[in-house]
Amino acid sequence: MLNILDNETVALDENDNSVIIIDQTKLPNDIIFLKLSTAKEIWEAIYRLSVRGAPAIGVTAAFGIYILAKAINTDNFHDFHAEFIKQKDYLNSSRPTAVNLSWALARMENVLNNNKELPILAIKEALRLEAHKIKAEDIEVCRLIGEHGLTLLKHGDGILTHCNAGQLAACKYGTATAPIYLGQERGYRFRVFADETRPLLQGARLTAYELVSKGVDVTLICDNMSAAVMQKGLVQAVLVGCDRVAANGDAANKIGTAVVAAVARHYGVPFYVCAPASTIDFSTKSGEDIPIEERLPSEITEMWYQKRMAPPDVKVFNPSFDVTGHELITAIITEHGIAKPPFTDSLRKILT
Repeated sequence: MLNILDNETVALDENDNSVIIIDQTKLPNDIIFLKLSTAKEIWEAIYRLSVRGAPAIGVTAAFGIYILAKAINTDNFHDFHAEFIKQKDYLNSSRPTAVNLSWALARMENVLNNNKELPILAIKEALRLEAHKIKAEDIEVCRLIGEHGLTLLKHGDGILTHCNAGQLAACKYGTATAPIYLGQERGYRFRVFADETRPLLQGARLTAYELVSKGVDVTLICDNMSAAVMQKGLVQAVLVGCDRVAANGDAANKIGTAVVAAVARHYGVPFYVCAPASTIDFSTKSGEDIPIEERLPSEITEMWYQKRMAPPDVKVFNPSFDVTGHELITAIITEHGIAKPPFTDSLRKILT
């Protein structure tokens, strides 16, 4: 089997002025690479989840705004800036919950503003270097999350994860899978349970696929089996990623994460959120303030079926994320260290 981890999740093709991504909607059956050259192509790839996962979205946005800026044909800074902001705001509208999208775009805008005295050509080069820096930092951030996370685990532990916070959601290692990959390299012999993660099945299609490719002992389970494996004592820790962490520690992640957290609390299983500092949003006071994207009803009623499986007139509620309250989170693992309750204090302490 071709090892999916041998391929880059997101790459920049300078010669062709395009962003190259793995089309995650086609996995695991087909490995297809998409070439994104226009604002519409980049927006649609993020919106339809061809590229997904907070870190990977951020890197895609950085590379994307760079190639769009590179194509702006003017020597006037005012005109260049106006077109840059137009394209930035358009890309930023593709996914409202994942804070890495707006974070990466804002970081690129800061480079633009901090170099406004330079010629446009030099500004474009500064944007290129910043985009590559964002990608390189993502790899190191995920590695450090793995190192910190590994200190909370023991050899032979059973680990449950929900959705995909693996290499396909980042540039290497992933967030929630980083301790698993480092542990695999060091002989920890973890036993992983991957929730299938309805309705888009990122756990079945992506996480299980990644871990099998790496030789990790992974068992795929339906979402509603998490209590059964915890009840049997098969799970010693839950590791999940997130798309945004509020200042009080509330964390938004793929729909169903809050259920896993509640079940873990009931059975006394530690619940860990793996979060790069870029996903921690101190301007968002609590989870109540995190915008939750609602997606198309067809993802539930027909996407994975040969024929529609629900009545044509049934109402559908399809939020893409839910918020896990800080009271259900044992610790938040960042590249700077491990934050424990109360998160309002500990997050600021380790990040400042």
